[in-house]
Amino acid sequence: MQITHFGHACVLLDFGDRNRILIDPGTYSAGFETVRDLAAVLVTHEHPDHLDLDRLPRLLRDNPRAQLIVDPGSARRLADAGIDHHTVTPGQTLDRGTSIEVLGGDHAVIHPDLPAVANNGYLLQDLVLHPGDAFDTPPGNVKVLLLPTAGPWMKLSDGIDHMRALEPELVIPIHQAGLAPVHQQLHYQLFKALAPKRTQIEILEHGTTFTY
Repeated sequence: MQITHFGHACVLLDFGDRNRILIDPGTYSAGFETVRDLAAVLVTHEHPDHLDLDRLPRLLRDNPRAQLIVDPGSARRLADAGIDHHTVTPGQTLDRGTSIEVLGGDHAVIHPDLPAVANNGYLLQDLVLHPGDAFDTPPGNVKVLLLPTAGPWMKLSDGIDHMRALEPELVIPIHQAGLAPVHQQLHYQLFKALAPKRTQIEILEHGTTFTY
């Protein structure tokens, strides 16, 4: 499997044999527009940093085989924009050449006075987890964790505790765009220092690919 980080929460997972899955093409990410031969585009939730309604239509036109798979909140926004999509909820399992298990259900609380937002986590091939903006614990083992680094809904310690609870073989930090570069490096250093012994932390600079 090849993993490419297009910034913030946007990640391309390439399982070979045309099984390419793009997750969370949002406004803080760049370069995903050039990706081709996608089997699916997954969206965890409706916030713009995970769902760019302006660039998404062209991406889908350039990838006619790709199915757009989204949470209920994103579905409402996509319906208003006239963009075809397939809505999924936690507990469902899909097969787009790659098995996709839908987890979670709710975005982590930013503040109790703000309305609740749906959030799907996605576990692909029983291997790699993209949690969206939440730290739900999936059933079974996760070998590759795409770990949120920072956001208004989380503390750094939340990310560290989530990593320690899952003990994956590999962690790739994501969701870092809200941090200045110096603060990104501080978070990454703490992830490395406090990771379980079996866990490798791999920092992917923008547009770079790691082979697992």
